[in-house]
Amino acid sequence: MIKKIGTSALINTTNIVSVNVLGKHSKGIFRYIVKTGLGMTCLDARDFNNITFMETPEAIISGYKKGALQTVQFKPEGSETWATIFSRTGKKVKLVDESILRSLTVGTINSLYNNTNLMDMTQYKTVNSKCWASTAFVMNNN
Repeated sequence: MIKKIGTSALINTTNIVSVNVLGKHSKGIFRYIVKTGLGMTCLDARDFNNITFMETPEAIISGYKKGALQTVQFKPEGSETWATIFSRTGKKVKLVDESILRSLTVGTINSLYNNTNLMDMTQYKTVNSKCWASTAFVMNNN
């Protein structure tokens, strides 16, 4: 499946469901469902993180230890509704926002999500990924 978003075409051969929530908004707040030693907990992102996440979507899912992050939700400015932009159950990533996929690098996947369906060698080959700094869902022209 190839979707044209801005100047980057999203290429997703993994069949992970993608949504386009972040691409429709310029401001909002994030919250996380994270697995801890005591169970699951809900955390709100700090104000300065909300700005960073809108500018660098990969950072939304790269700030927790491997296996801890389960769900990320986003509430656009002026809205009262939370939208899920990342969802993981066990070793299966079920949903990811297109903005996150477009900015996601092989290094983040290999270090934090290597035991999930995000890590897919066919996907890497399809987008011409050569190193950990390569993007995993947008064509690399190296």
